[in-house]
Amino acid sequence: MKDQALNLTVAEYFAGIGLVRMGLEPCGWRVDFANDISEKKYEMYKVFFPNGQHYVIKDIFDVDPSNVPSTTLATCSFPCIDLSLAGNMNGIDGDHSSAFWGFIRILKAQGESAPPLVLIENVPGWLYSNNGMDFRVTIQALNKLGYACDIFSLNALSFTPQSRLRIFVVGAKFPDLNKDIDQTLSRPKTLLTKRLRKSIFTNLDLNWFYTEAPKPPPSRTKGLSNIVERMDDTDSRWWSEDKVKHHLDMMAKSHYERVARFIEEDQITYRTFYRRTRKGQQRAEVRHDDLAGCLRTAIGGSGKQFLIRAGNGNIKMRAMTAREYARLQGVPDKYPITTNGVQALTGFGDAVCVPVITWLAQNALKPLIEKHLSVAYPVCQNV
Repeated sequence: MKDQALNLTVAEYFAGIGLVRMGLEPCGWRVDFANDISEKKYEMYKVFFPNGQHYVIKDIFDVDPSNVPSTTLATCSFPCIDLSLAGNMNGIDGDHSSAFWGFIRILKAQGESAPPLVLIENVPGWLYSNNGMDFRVTIQALNKLGYACDIFSLNALSFTPQSRLRIFVVGAKFPDLNKDIDQTLSRPKTLLTKRLRKSIFTNLDLNWFYTEAPKPPPSRTKGLSNIVERMDDTDSRWWSEDKVKHHLDMMAKSHYERVARFIEEDQITYRTFYRRTRKGQQRAEVRHDDLAGCLRTAIGGSGKQFLIRAGNGNIKMRAMTAREYARLQGVPDKYPITTNGVQALTGFGDAVCVPVITWLAQNALKPLIEKHLSVAYPVCQNV
């Protein structure tokens, strides 16, 4: 079994800080090649994975396909900024998201030695961009290379206290795949949002397949308080009273009253908030629940997520820490964080939720590996 498990090899594109790898390794996968354009993200990757000599820091269009080893799986978390509703919506041919075509270029050049499996991830805006045409052309591109596609929507809330919905495509080059699209369209809402169902239904002519998968765990309804780093009141990371007052003044009446109630309670409550621009006015918008919103890159005022600690007549505010971001992405504390500030927050904000990847490895990749490659698939271990 040990020798067979070594066949579970990965080429990790848009590798970032390595959270796809972190999610796959507990299921026996081994990354033999990784690529990203960002030196700063590699700084974090190599701390998590000191054996990261296989990591190539280069624009994907400059990667020589002949230097990429043959692997069982290729993963692709291509840039989302041109597809995201929070980004610029320039589409799949925008300056950033067009990097997807660099991934396709490598697979095409590899020919028969291309991986039999691919795993692709991006934001829900991928389904909307250019009236759905960006989604269609990406699936078409995979089909042209011989990959039939299965697709899932998964929210990090099933695994961590972070609202983070993402779309995952599994491409497979195997005969005798289950092509019953009705089964795909009958998946539970936790794996198939209304929008994703519509996107599949309007593209029935594309080459799809179905993998039987269980429902993911129920969405969390709380848990932010459990991941917060406890700090003394004198910690310099807490904001000054003036800065706290400024942000209270930025709140709409309903948000301010919510926070005021928390202050008066005889228990400590944690909440996250963003700075938003509404009708030309900057607002501090506070979540009503014990959850975090979707982590984003920490560049720009609206990208960061901030924390409120209120109760017993007091209130404190600060930016969330890199460790809190890591915990929301399912990264165990055993992984050191040696970079701070915007670099670390951006690294985590740009990444995937680790246990979501592990769930996909167990429930989407495992059935394909065991049936079509006859490889003994290891039992996924907890991260």
